[in-house]
Amino acid sequence: MNLLLELFITFFRVGAFTFGGGYAMIPLIQYEVCDNKKWIKEEDIVDILALAQSVPGAIAVNSSTFIGYRIAGIRGAIAATFGVVLPSFLIILGLAGLLLKYGDNVILGKIFYGIRAVVVSLILAAVYKLYKSCLIDYWTVIIAILAFVLLIIFNIHPIFAIICGAIVGLILYHNTQQNLKTKGGN
Repeated sequence: MNLLLELFITFFRVGAFTFGGGYAMIPLIQYEVCDNKKWIKEEDIVDILALAQSVPGAIAVNSSTFIGYRIAGIRGAIAATFGVVLPSFLIILGLAGLLLKYGDNVILGKIFYGIRAVVVSLILAAVYKLYKSCLIDYWTVIIAILAFVLLIIFNIHPIFAIICGAIVGLILYHNTQQNLKTKGGN
């Protein structure tokens, strides 16, 4: 029961103190589960984030669910998911009326102006931390660059990019295995 409460509180903090949506939550999730709690290795968080991105739903909710499940099964998934979603729900519920009433307020506008800038830095921080554990050789760098070009310039759907990356990774793995067999057989 203590682990479930700890999961809930950890993800409640993530949900309560991260503005800007799921991608802005990634560095805080990574810090909490890898560095602070040491529930998951940093290399594994990348796989969880890739999986969370490739299924329907918000990346923060999906990754919280996967992490909770990995740590404490179904109950852990429920605790982590409820923890990350509850703060947003409560904040939106509480602020909805205020934003409707004071949405044109200059001070409120300046506050959100500053928050948006911080959100960009949170996303860039997540990219930096992920790049260190993902781009490990020239093939992964090439795959990342090609995916970036496809996503930004050709505006392809992210799912298509993920599927293409998985196929290329599988082909590279297959070729590596073939090369090892060929070298070992001579």
